[in-house]
Amino acid sequence: MTALPNLMSIESKNPRVLPDAAATENPRQIKRASGFVEDAYSRIREDIMSLKIPPNTRISVDSMAREFGISQTPIREALSMLEANGLVTKQRFIGYCTAPTLNRKQFDELFEIRMLIEPYATRCAAERMSDKALIDLCGLALEMNPDQAAQSRSLYDQFADQDAEFHEQIARGSNNELIVESLRRLHIHLHIFRLRFHREVTNEAVAEHTQVTKALQQRDPDLAEAAMRAHLEKSYQRLVKFTRE
Repeated sequence: MTALPNLMSIESKNPRVLPDAAATENPRQIKRASGFVEDAYSRIREDIMSLKIPPNTRISVDSMAREFGISQTPIREALSMLEANGLVTKQRFIGYCTAPTLNRKQFDELFEIRMLIEPYATRCAAERMSDKALIDLCGLALEMNPDQAAQSRSLYDQFADQDAEFHEQIARGSNNELIVESLRRLHIHLHIFRLRFHREVTNEAVAEHTQVTKALQQRDPDLAEAAMRAHLEKSYQRLVKFTRE
């Protein structure tokens, strides 16, 4: 009979390595167990969207790698993904930079596309949005307070997030995923643009949202489409003066 190996002796030669429980973690570092590229993408995107990294600012791959505690390769892959979304540009001899603020031509093009898609999305939402989703939308609209938002930058940032979510919920209510994805990308650039001009919050925007929600509550596609179109036209007039040539 073949003798069984001495398990005790094998384990003693190959001791298990236990993690150091006392090791401290940098809260900004990405955990090793998660996907490096996906986490780096989410972290950098959040910093761009919150203006922690301002528009037209060089991004140091080396500095981010040190801050996140990972190698440069996933950082570069994440930046390539952000470049595909238009949030980052790659410039010769400089490297990666956040996209500059929209100029007049880009701003006009953005609203041209919004005018084509978003009123139609609102028409669809009037017919397809669930009752629960509509209740949630109306609740969000009631939470938005432009007078409070004008008091500080942080309160305006919250208002801008709510405004973006308002349009996102309507897009989702259309039950058309291509519409949702298309508008989401457009709203990213508009959101960054709006964050730079926080004093331009007006009561008119909230009143326009009210008209949209009333039309949706009535399940009137024509009225909903017209209300969103009017809102976009007025939003354009409020913001276009801040564009650069």
